[in-house]
Amino acid sequence: MNEYADLEIKLLAGGNGDAAAYKVEMRFTQANSDADIHLLNGEAAATQFDLTALRTLLLNDDGYGRRLTASLFADPEVRTAFGMVRSSVQAHNQRLRLRLLIAPDAAALHTLRWETLRDPLNPDQLLATHDTFLLSRYLISHDWRPVKLRTHDELRALVVIANPDGLETYALAPVDTAGELERARQALGPIPVDTLVAPGQANLGQIIATLRQGYDILYLACHGRAKKAQGEEAGDTQLWLENEEGKIDRVDGQQLVQRLNELAERPRLIVLASCQSGGESRTADADGVLSALGPRLAQAGIPAVIAMQGSISMETVARFMPIFFQELVQHGEIDRAMAAARSQVQNRPDWWMPVLYMRLKSGKIGWYHTGFSAADQLRVWQGMIQSIRDESCTPILGSGLLETLFGSPDEVARRWAEQHHFPLSPTKKNDLTQVSQFLAIDQGANFPRSSLVQYLCEEIRGRNAADLAPEWLTMNFQEMSRSRLLKALNSMILEAWQKLAARDDTEPYRVLANMPLPIYITTDPSDLLYNALVAAGKEPRQELCPWNDYTEDLVTSAPADRYEPSEDEPLIYHLFGRLHEPDSLVLTEDDYFDYLIGVTRNKDLIRRAVRSRLTRSSLLFLGFRFEDWAFRAFFRTLINQEGGDLRKRYVHVAAQVAPDETLVLNQEGAKAYLKNYFAKGASVDVFWGTTRDFIRAYQQQKGGAK
Repeated sequence: MNEYADLEIKLLAGGNGDAAAYKVEMRFTQANSDADIHLLNGEAAATQFDLTALRTLLLNDDGYGRRLTASLFADPEVRTAFGMVRSSVQAHNQRLRLRLLIAPDAAALHTLRWETLRDPLNPDQLLATHDTFLLSRYLISHDWRPVKLRTHDELRALVVIANPDGLETYALAPVDTAGELERARQALGPIPVDTLVAPGQANLGQIIATLRQGYDILYLACHGRAKKAQGEEAGDTQLWLENEEGKIDRVDGQQLVQRLNELAERPRLIVLASCQSGGESRTADADGVLSALGPRLAQAGIPAVIAMQGSISMETVARFMPIFFQELVQHGEIDRAMAAARSQVQNRPDWWMPVLYMRLKSGKIGWYHTGFSAADQLRVWQGMIQSIRDESCTPILGSGLLETLFGSPDEVARRWAEQHHFPLSPTKKNDLTQVSQFLAIDQGANFPRSSLVQYLCEEIRGRNAADLAPEWLTMNFQEMSRSRLLKALNSMILEAWQKLAARDDTEPYRVLANMPLPIYITTDPSDLLYNALVAAGKEPRQELCPWNDYTEDLVTSAPADRYEPSEDEPLIYHLFGRLHEPDSLVLTEDDYFDYLIGVTRNKDLIRRAVRSRLTRSSLLFLGFRFEDWAFRAFFRTLINQEGGDLRKRYVHVAAQVAPDETLVLNQEGAKAYLKNYFAKGASVDVFWGTTRDFIRAYQQQKGGAK
């Protein structure tokens, strides 16, 4: 049983002035289908939730759950629709993701204990503890950043335990730091753990600084409460963290959310083991609970948050968390792991307190399986390694190789879109090409190029401060000329890369530079490959593809010679320009169209030796996502070249960069799509994983090859 159907139950205010009146909408998606089925004939059913009556049952979990279930499924059509969905998934031996979506105008419903819901057709069965019905509170986020997943071996957790001096002032017991740490380590199991537990370490500044190193899980244990004092925002959450001296620092939940939003890569899962971090469930103050920390984090874009909707006992946490993480390590599905953990504590009085807030449709926050298909693995690796040894492999490199230093093009696009009030669809805010096109029209043709150089200076400084000389950290890039910015950028790139390559033997440029290859084709505009080849003892040359008048003048004015690329004097061919010459960059939609028109009309624009390698060598695509403009433009160039029959003689490989949650929904389907897409120009075997996944696998295979 590994296929999932999806049922979304949406609750909205009734709209007739009755505070107890609500509407129910239901949307069903069958497994392996993208088509939504709107149940209830596309209409909304009416229901009522008597919050006062439910409050009288707070000490009776069984009665509370039955009353809540009867209210949600009061309309016979709602019960019938649920029964149809249940019968469908059971008949096909599937699981059902049951996502409860509470609309903003129904915020009062966030106070209810939805985890106590029961099957309306079998009231003795809890939904939240059943392995077939995976219940989560689904929150819509305005954060459009894709959720990029990692391999199982890359997962890391940061455990933060705050036990500040002075807790007795607030009638709070000291936190058992040693006990909490031991419970956290046991819970996280094989996942590598770093800690901030020493006095003064659990301060907000150090937590954020440490998270910048890249953690998948933040496990936070501390005291917390829902604010209720006069003058405070109702229901907001405070955490008792520490200052640098180890004293109490009461941090508002919104402040933590804002600091987490500063991170380019945020935790995929946050576990809040603090009391009331999910909102105090015993109050009817709807706004207060909605603004509590758990929902705020999810709405701000954290993929998944586990929070406590009351003063949960340490014993329940100690039993719940190990089961949850054991399950998560096995299959990576957070809602399924929650169901298993709840089933282990359902006999305890506070079993319902752990709440899952999630913005993931797939339920996956953990990892994906890397590599080629099992049937192709041996053949592909043998062919690729042999072609590299024979100097008959040509890497085609994308800007994804730069993400460690700069972040992704998506992040550049999002920041520009927010800064310059990009007016188009929010889904296009991640597309650097479309955002650049808007800026070129709105601010002038040269604006995106000049802004890109300044942005990259600031970004590489922010991400790599520990690897840069101190003088870079105080420079004001906004006041520098473009020529000075370019010099600064190239110097910082080299400094940061040298430190990175020295400590990481899987750094892609370092590995690529040591391959015996005569030609590298790249859409990466930096000089990192050049620097890596020089460091490997080679004498590389760089050339631009003359796709526009500016680059054509640069190429035609270069002195002619009899240079032939070789292993010792390799050629780096920049298809889409270089940062050193910003006017050569292919950046906007118009630039890509001009490039395609140019190389289609005049195939001789691309150097003969490069064109020959496109048909007479194995091609290795690294650093691309198949939906990127850069990849699609190059691939169009490839299939327009003559020699398609010759290409069929070679093994070609493409590593899909940074699979995200949407692709992992149907990993095999995505692989099949990519293989069919590549078939237009060559038979390409798809390696599922990041560039670094591929490099690690290559080094292992190379070491074992005869």
